[in-house]
Amino acid sequence: MSAKFSAASLHDVRPTRRPLHLAIGMFDGVHLGHQAVIEAAIRSAQQDNGVAAVLTFHPHPSRLFHPDDPTLLLMPSEQKINFLRKFGVDFVIAQPFTRTFAKLEAGHFLPYLKKHLPSLAAVYVGENFRFGRGRVGDVKLLINSGRETNLTVVSIARLRRNGEPVSSTRIRDLLTHGALAEANHLLGYNYYCDGSVQPGLKHGRALGFPTLNVAWEPEAQPAYGVYAVRLRGATGRWRRGVANYGLRPTIEHSAPVRPLLETHLLGRGRAPGPRARVRVEWLAFLRPEKKFPSFDALRQQIARDCAAAEKYFNRA
Repeated sequence: MSAKFSAASLHDVRPTRRPLHLAIGMFDGVHLGHQAVIEAAIRSAQQDNGVAAVLTFHPHPSRLFHPDDPTLLLMPSEQKINFLRKFGVDFVIAQPFTRTFAKLEAGHFLPYLKKHLPSLAAVYVGENFRFGRGRVGDVKLLINSGRETNLTVVSIARLRRNGEPVSSTRIRDLLTHGALAEANHLLGYNYYCDGSVQPGLKHGRALGFPTLNVAWEPEAQPAYGVYAVRLRGATGRWRRGVANYGLRPTIEHSAPVRPLLETHLLGRGRAPGPRARVRVEWLAFLRPEKKFPSFDALRQQIARDCAAAEKYFNRA
């Protein structure tokens, strides 16, 4: 969970003689649609006695083109790359998205890849993949360029759920509105975050519900509120819990600079200590964050939140 962000760029990839099957995309969140593209590359590589890899980019192109209003990511680069590695590919290429790279003409994209990846045999993209200078490249152009470059191009149809395409944008919107169950369904796994336990002001302990304060500053923020979660340290077992993510309006006289993630663990057991790395999986949205008239009213509500979380876990 705490591995440092490291992945080769196209200029640094070690060559391989085996046929390379490459899934290409931003893959923010690595949701079900992304997984379909990557799985296609993995299956073909296995059939071809080749290797499967992912080419992704950082930062998001919007950071370059719209710095005042960039796309807010579901996953930081480190988390995404670690997830992709565990997904089953042989390696991950994280290409810096610079102004020079952005100027690459669409018709030169595949020759550019072939130059840096001589064993490249096939590329796999989603049907809405766009590339090249001005984003003029589409799948049709990619297929035509593949013929000229002697590369196979595989386009994977967009997955749809409840009549709408599965997309990172859709998942961000669901998380913003507290629709966690649907977001997890589209992700294909439980939304999660990694962070270290930080010392707090012990307000939770004073209320009778001690919490772990997890250092976490996401770009795309989920809805402020209370969640049923599970938490695990680097070497420990999963523990059930209730988490509040937000601004703590009852406790804070003025809004803090940033929202906080505080988790109260249910049941008995030793909690991770200060500075421990933990993972929090978000399982169910229980209620929005609100301001209570008194600490006693807050204490009573936290007890109800714990009961609601226990009910969720007993039902799950």
